Amino acid sequence: MFPEYRDLISRLKGHDHHFTRLFDKHNELDQAIRNMEAHIQPATTVEIERLKKEKLALKDQIYAHLRQAAST
Repeated sequence: MFPEYRDLISRLKGHDHHFTRLFDKHNELDQAIRNMEAHIQPATTVEIERLKKEKLALKDQIYAHLRQAAST
């Protein structure tokens, strides 16, 4: 995710607790969605779609955080 910000992501994950929580939650949701879609974990289509929307919202927050940090 966001390869152009790889170095900044590494820096923020080491120093910004809010960013780290957002990033970790995004990764947790990504794994849960993959498990559900692979039928490793049971879920309805509605549940998967809800998680995908939550993941997308987190990605938007992460991107906004990265843009702000890059401009300072």
